[in-house]
Amino acid sequence: MSGNRGVLYQGRGEVEVADISYPEFVLRDGPGVNPANVGREVPHGAILKVVATNICGSDQHMVRGRTTAPEGLVLGHEITGEVVEKGPGVEFIEVGDLVSVPFNIACGRCVNCKARRTEICLNVNPDRPGSAYGYVDMGGWVGGQAQFVLVPYADWNLLKFPDREQALEKILDLTMLSDIFPTGYHGCVTAGVGVGSSVYVAGAGPVGLAAAASAQLLGAAVVIVGDLNDERLAQARGFGCETINISAGDPGDQIEELLGTPAVDCAVDAVGFEAHGTGDKASEEAPASVLNTAMDVTKAGGSIGIPGLYVTGDPGAADDAAKEGSLSIRFGLGWSKSHAFFTGQCPVMKYHRQLMEAILNDRVQIAKAVNAVAIPLEDAPEGYQSFDKGAASKYVLDPNGYLSTG
Repeated sequence: MSGNRGVLYQGRGEVEVADISYPEFVLRDGPGVNPANVGREVPHGAILKVVATNICGSDQHMVRGRTTAPEGLVLGHEITGEVVEKGPGVEFIEVGDLVSVPFNIACGRCVNCKARRTEICLNVNPDRPGSAYGYVDMGGWVGGQAQFVLVPYADWNLLKFPDREQALEKILDLTMLSDIFPTGYHGCVTAGVGVGSSVYVAGAGPVGLAAAASAQLLGAAVVIVGDLNDERLAQARGFGCETINISAGDPGDQIEELLGTPAVDCAVDAVGFEAHGTGDKASEEAPASVLNTAMDVTKAGGSIGIPGLYVTGDPGAADDAAKEGSLSIRFGLGWSKSHAFFTGQCPVMKYHRQLMEAILNDRVQIAKAVNAVAIPLEDAPEGYQSFDKGAASKYVLDPNGYLSTG
């Protein structure tokens, strides 16, 4: 049996890299593991040697203490790896395959999976529909910011790359298939982005930048990205987006200066519940601000894609209502404008194969768009700190030396 190292959440603002158990084909007890899942056998699973695993803004919510995540939780839901062992129930995936792992854990058997709603699988989390690796209240499946990780239902969940050498050449792009590229794309698809669209993307973090690149891939005429961080806005301008700094004034006024009209065809919320206000209130946390802005700037009859994370439990929220996920959104405004709202996790498997082909055929450079930066696994704490301070980078951890980290 090999050893294993992983990134652990150790309380507000603290992560550490430590020795963890090597995966087995059974889910053992541990921090965050649902008691009903303890002892669950996984003959349909595969053990991966992790090629790349990314730090996500959703991880940062936990590390900031903005969820009920327990100390000792192994983090990481964005995983790309090489199969090194497979269970007796795995028929088609083979040892040596290089694969992308959707962050949604799905059984492939339930009514939701059969309807391509893998983000709300009914059989992997005893508490509620939907599950993910290394995430609070998601069933307790061990995270992938590690050297090795177990993936259940391998034949269903794993996306095999068709050519190993080609995949390794584009691995910084392909590692975005596990989450942020499909998530940004999903936000745009549900918002109705198409040829000639004008799109407002709230947030210039990695998901927002992935959404902006996705909007371009879908044929948008103009993509406007809003954020407070000038470095991240510069990253968006670097691949052809218009930008607004929401601290500089009302987003609608700034959009009107760019377009000649204060309304866009559709909007994407890539920020979520740790949003800030606009204008002179930009320094204040205002969890409903992005949703209200999206309704304000989206035309009547438009749609708003909401891949940004919202939670039911936020112990760090400014008021009691927000601690339970209750936000003061201007629903009457959205109703009066006949807006459509699309929420929830992205069903990664709905999109990842097509997006893989777009990457392999040079139709998109997603790693460049989000400024992917590879760092060693042992540098994960520094990567978390830098990302938390607003670095315009997507940090990709290299647990096993597959990437050129210098």
